[in-house]
Amino acid sequence: MKAVVIHQYGGTDQLVEEEVPNPVIADDQVLVELHATSVNPIDWKVREGYLQERLPFKFPIILGWDAAGVIVEVGNHVSGFSAGDRVFARPDTTEKGTYAEYAAVDENLLAIIPEKISFEEAAAAPLTGLTAWQCLVDFSDIKENDKVLIHAGSGGVGSFAIQIAKSFNAYVASTASAKNEAFLEELGVDRFIDYQKEDFEDIMDDYDIVLDTMGGDIQNKSFNVLKKGGKLVSIAQPPNEEIAASKGVKAGFLWLEPDGKQLARLGELMEKGDVKAYIGHTFQFSEEGMREAHKLSETHHAKGKIVIHMK
Repeated sequence: MKAVVIHQYGGTDQLVEEEVPNPVIADDQVLVELHATSVNPIDWKVREGYLQERLPFKFPIILGWDAAGVIVEVGNHVSGFSAGDRVFARPDTTEKGTYAEYAAVDENLLAIIPEKISFEEAAAAPLTGLTAWQCLVDFSDIKENDKVLIHAGSGGVGSFAIQIAKSFNAYVASTASAKNEAFLEELGVDRFIDYQKEDFEDIMDDYDIVLDTMGGDIQNKSFNVLKKGGKLVSIAQPPNEEIAASKGVKAGFLWLEPDGKQLARLGELMEKGDVKAYIGHTFQFSEEGMREAHKLSETHHAKGKIVIHMK
């Protein structure tokens, strides 16, 4: 099968197209012929070697954490899915990710793609959608009328988080640049903050939840907008425990745990129209296409998701 792999850490020139063997599935796995995948910041962070301690992969590495396609083979112990099913997943990948024509996926990580959802839309959802869900629902226990601040709402996680929060009837504020104000209003934000003109710390207080996608000073300042008993959840870096204790808030760092049942719930919200996968950019599955997609992701200015069309 065709795949785009890396043989060492480095720049986008390390992404090379090769022919590699098809995955061999275990009894509890299915083989998915991929129709689409997507590019997330974790992809280029692994490629650059920033996550070697947390993800000690062995070369050659096939990157990619989002799968959308059709099942072509099922393992002997798989009972909930059949060949021909349209599925999406955030596979529990090691060295063999989704920059390839086929991927082996554990049954418990799969969900059926709703009928009206395209492969590209489905491929945009697993990593970022599940991250947003676990930040808001699992960690923060979001409830109706909660006041929620989401940093960088125009990005992949942010755009899903805004919509998930609104599906719970929360009040949502979000930071972004002025050019993305209309986009965030379309997502449903109640309060838009142009981070280039306004300091959120000066204009906000008494919030129940902050979803931090940036880290650094933004994370530290976010403590000051939370009410006592509030929650700060970060996907950028572990929050300062001493500051959290002094403010009387719950704070933590979230690393996504793949979950097929949660993904199916997200699919239901997509089918109802409560949550939409916003695809800002699409590239073809090729060596050049993957390199260009990585370059765009590295700018931190991609709007919505970067999707790779494969079939």
